[in-house]
Amino acid sequence: MSAHPDGDGAVVHTNATNRLDRLPISRFHKVTIVAVAFAYFFEFADINTFATTAPKLVKLWGVTVNQVAYVTSLSFVGMFIGSIVAGRLADRLGRKTTLIATTIWFSVFSLASALAWDIVSMGAFRVLTSAGLAAMTVVAVIYVNEIYPAAVRGRYQAYAIVIGICGTPVTNLIASAVVPLADWSWRLVYLWGALGIVFLVFSRKIVESPRWYESRGRYAEAEAALSRVEREVEAQHGPLPEPAQAAPDTTAPAQKAPLRILLQRRYLVPTAVLTVLWVTQTIGFFGYSSWAPTLLSSEGFSVEKSIFYVALTTVGAPLGSLLAALVTDRFERKWLLVVFGLAIAVAGLLYGLTFDPVLIVVFGFLVNMMERGYTALAYAYSPEQFDIRGRSLGTGLAYGIGRLSNAIGPLVIAALYTGSGYQSVFIFIAATWTFGAIVLALFGQRTRPSSARRRAAATSTGPQEGTT
Repeated sequence: MSAHPDGDGAVVHTNATNRLDRLPISRFHKVTIVAVAFAYFFEFADINTFATTAPKLVKLWGVTVNQVAYVTSLSFVGMFIGSIVAGRLADRLGRKTTLIATTIWFSVFSLASALAWDIVSMGAFRVLTSAGLAAMTVVAVIYVNEIYPAAVRGRYQAYAIVIGICGTPVTNLIASAVVPLADWSWRLVYLWGALGIVFLVFSRKIVESPRWYESRGRYAEAEAALSRVEREVEAQHGPLPEPAQAAPDTTAPAQKAPLRILLQRRYLVPTAVLTVLWVTQTIGFFGYSSWAPTLLSSEGFSVEKSIFYVALTTVGAPLGSLLAALVTDRFERKWLLVVFGLAIAVAGLLYGLTFDPVLIVVFGFLVNMMERGYTALAYAYSPEQFDIRGRSLGTGLAYGIGRLSNAIGPLVIAALYTGSGYQSVFIFIAATWTFGAIVLALFGQRTRPSSARRRAAATSTGPQEGTT
């Protein structure tokens, strides 16, 4: 049996990991990924709302470019705080509960942004919104990692990003339509961002992570959640195979994990590597996407053409997530990240070295495609570096520091452009991606078991907690 009662009748040793891993993909998994993708959609939508309304606020409120920059930088500080807090809450309250709470949080403060009366109030609301956006992302990444079978979790993480990333162009289109209508109509963009709260409708369809319940010693609740999922899958696919037996060290509940456990060697190295991964991804991507239109226009292209060229390149973004979905569970994710990172470095450098419109669009398309593939891979790779005790803390801290780095990234890029010119910016961005790829290649952990390990697992105790 995969679970059994103790002397008092309580269910123990629910073997959540192996029971979930042996499930075929079913309607339950598809509904769950749609729910997560919906939250992602409004995360990607809401992260761009200030950028789309800032030009209007400059005109209406007399906001300076420096004030816009400060609000943008402080938003990334909010993301850092949200990422750290999310890790603690996800361990304390549960994955589903925290996912719901953080989605409500960013939706409420997006709505509050629609009521802002000056740049100070807007800045405060955007920091609070950004904290919720990053917190939701961290918890969603962990939740998908713990609910989906190890063999396909990367693919479904990428599918969620494919849907979610559409929030960016949809928001841009809505903003372009409503912002010019009237002096007040910019507020509708934030009202749109607040619709993430509709996630509450989906929340009834998803279950709390049985692996989280098990890690807290709440075996009866873990068994109830597992049984609900298994009944739904059996109704669609028929009787399920017996799960592999749980390894002895995965059945004991995890103790409350203080932040200092990340200083232990088993957590320190992956946390450091992931921090480099997310710092280089943040500076490399936002450095490119935030500055490309401005730099193109400063080099002689009209504002209309520079925006049009950049818009064409963003078509590659959803294709990148689809590409990640095709390869993420077929090859070692560590090496896929290295390859994608180096490809972004090369394409980004070539983008900066050409002034031919066709080549600008081609290389920009490749940057967007490979970067979104990289992000989807990183979402799957990050939580796999830890066992359940360190998963929320390690993932949240690394992701948060990555987002915090963009508080200074724009200042570095501005200084480079002013001091050394246009091409130095893209050399810096390429070097950033290359550095991340080298660190990952040298120190990153593999997440895909070798053929020998997979054969041994199939004949003995099954996969261990924290591995794929």
